[in-house]
Amino acid sequence: MKLLLKLLAAPVVAVLTVFVWVCILMLHISALILGLAGAMVALLGLAVLFTYSVKNGIILLVIAFLLSPFGLPMLAVRVLGLLQDANYALRDFIRCR
Repeated sequence: MKLLLKLLAAPVVAVLTVFVWVCILMLHISALILGLAGAMVALLGLAVLFTYSVKNGIILLVIAFLLSPFGLPMLAVRVLGLLQDANYALRDFIRCR
């Protein structure tokens, strides 16, 4: 029974490994693009903050924070870390006797 479960888990590990690597590549690319967009929105937010409206400037600065590497990309890194933990748990299940 345990051997059957190990045989069924092997393709899942292979697919999950490829999926994690593709997600890592996409995460690097999107973090670069979102970082540049966040910097532009932050500059716009500072300009709006000092010239037009404090409320709108703060809203733009919050949006810039979400686009920065500490916002949404960090959330994606944490979710990807959970996927990698599941992948390693399945690998350990397959390797144990």
